[in-house]
Amino acid sequence: MSKSPILAIVGPTSVGKTDLSLSISTEFPVEIVNVDSRQIYRGMDIGTAKPTSAQRAIVAHHLIDVVSPNDEFNLNKYLSLAHYAIEEVYKRGRIPLLVGGTGQYFWALLEAWQVPSIPPDRKLRGELEELVKREGVDFLFRRLLKVDVWSAILIDPRNTRRVIRALEIYHQTGIPASKFRKRGDSVFDACIIGLTLPRTELYNRIDQRVDRMVEQGLEGEVRALLDSGVSHTSPAISSVGYAELTAYINRDVEFDVAIQNTKYRTHRLARHQSSWFRVSDVRIRWLQVGVSTEEAARSIIREHLNS
Repeated sequence: MSKSPILAIVGPTSVGKTDLSLSISTEFPVEIVNVDSRQIYRGMDIGTAKPTSAQRAIVAHHLIDVVSPNDEFNLNKYLSLAHYAIEEVYKRGRIPLLVGGTGQYFWALLEAWQVPSIPPDRKLRGELEELVKREGVDFLFRRLLKVDVWSAILIDPRNTRRVIRALEIYHQTGIPASKFRKRGDSVFDACIIGLTLPRTELYNRIDQRVDRMVEQGLEGEVRALLDSGVSHTSPAISSVGYAELTAYINRDVEFDVAIQNTKYRTHRLARHQSSWFRVSDVRIRWLQVGVSTEEAARSIIREHLNS
């Protein structure tokens, strides 16, 4: 059975994925499918570096602004929405272009993971959340290491929600969450382009982006979300920048500290993304960001689509 062509741009936050995707859209008949777990939320625009309305007018974007920050959202829901969006793109005779840095969503989609539909255990979640408050997230992460080392390798230790979810799956089934990550038969013929930068340069870009977010009104965006009834404990508010500004708004830290914490946490996010998108992965065509990046990417795509 012939596989359907699909294009992708991956890499760490702030590396330039959005700009490259817009450039590619001027030559190839693509529609962009978001693979960022935070850009799915409505009202979270500045802090997620969501494509602007002007950028979205250049080429169709999918899976942006699809749920409220108070809504439950998980990998199963993402895959359902993504498969539908991709199928609709094909029906229009166009090619899906996956853009984003959420590795779990990306590989689950491309590798056809067989994801179990295990309902949340509210009681256990509450107990584990209380445990985090008393002992800290590192204590909970060590517990995960004991029962599911492979999930622990791929989860950011400070991502409390995902640590709890992995423990929840193990508690309910007795099977590590990583064991459920079975691959199916992918229906895609994928051309994956990865963008990379030296770490120092990437960190500088991240810091500059955070400063721009502050200038654009990140604090006001966070206040608006909280004022609209979004809980400060919701998964959406745990996102980078939103959690730190919430701490400032709650008078737990000074403003400058909140911004610096946002920068440091984004640095950690970029490092964590490298565990999902490895430079050694032969499926990814890595490009160093520079003056010739756009033409190199276009050349790779032309070669792939004509092969």
